[in-house]
Amino acid sequence: MTNSPQKSTRIASIDWMRGFVMILMMIDHVSMAFDGHHFSEDSARTFGGVMPEALVFLTRWITHLCAPTFVFLAGTALAISIERKVAKGVNAKEIDRGIFTRGLFILLLDPTLVSLFSWRLTFQVLYAIGGAMICMTLLRRLSTKLLLTASLSWIFFGELLVRQLWDPTLGNPALPTAFTMAFYYEPFFRISYPLLPWLSIMCLGWVFGRYLNELRNPDFKGLQPITLLTIGGLASLTVFAVTRALNGYGNMMLTPEINSWMEFLLVSKYPPSLSYTSQQLGLLCLILAGMMGLEKKIGVRPNGVLLVFGQTAMFFYLIHRVVLEGLAQWCGLRGFSGIGTTYIISIVFLVLLYPLCRWYRGYKKERPGGWTSFI
Repeated sequence: MTNSPQKSTRIASIDWMRGFVMILMMIDHVSMAFDGHHFSEDSARTFGGVMPEALVFLTRWITHLCAPTFVFLAGTALAISIERKVAKGVNAKEIDRGIFTRGLFILLLDPTLVSLFSWRLTFQVLYAIGGAMICMTLLRRLSTKLLLTASLSWIFFGELLVRQLWDPTLGNPALPTAFTMAFYYEPFFRISYPLLPWLSIMCLGWVFGRYLNELRNPDFKGLQPITLLTIGGLASLTVFAVTRALNGYGNMMLTPEINSWMEFLLVSKYPPSLSYTSQQLGLLCLILAGMMGLEKKIGVRPNGVLLVFGQTAMFFYLIHRVVLEGLAQWCGLRGFSGIGTTYIISIVFLVLLYPLCRWYRGYKKERPGGWTSFI
């Protein structure tokens, strides 16, 4: 009875999309922790010029979708919630305080909890999401056109500023540059997710959230979501193909010779290049469009795997990240296995996490507010 399809006021496909990339993220983080051949040379700062075997590369490449999806959908979910509060007349200071507090909490998880278990000071996706949320306390007041213009301007032209402030052949940039737009790599200190490029993606997500709110207006006459996402996805992938084929500006100084399909797909994630961002946002749009179409056809199962993982994303992230890094770093298991074992371990962890995430979802629903509002 609990697994029968039912109608939902939520857009379940957004949760499905988030849950889908949680599964991909598990594979990547298991590989980071235990695969001795893990490939993570996605930056002009670290690329050694030697491509791995195809399965190792594909395992890394498919997980590139995770971070842009998390950040984009974080902006979407935040906009849906906040814009509705604004429409109801909720006090602006109260809204800003809520966004700032949650953003600061998320940001601090990286240099504290995550860093403790990985035994290195790290600023990764939680720093980017939290920092971007803090910025949205001000940016949310901008019009949709200004938000869209600002985010697309950074995605297309941010590399011009990065090139002025960072030469990857000389090593790490200055810390202010690293925190805002570049990439810093040392064995015990890493800044992998600079604020500005990821803020631009959150702004795009916020714009999409505003659009979804407008759909509730009976007089809305714009494009429907599936059409909009399909057009946006195809346009974004076209930008990627052109940028990558030119193999110059837009690849964030990561320009290997294009002699194979792997070299063509190789893009700079650290920091995000135009080719990386357009590639992943294009895939995000097309997959989400497909999920929205599927939702209309099959309905929503309240305990479906993707839905459960998608609705407990922060809980899922913290539990698996801490456990994997703890096992790798504190139990001496770093790099002990290969790519085949990576997939086996990932399946085991996902099976174990499903009932735990399902329990937490129920716990959070029964106790709204308080500490569960942060996780």
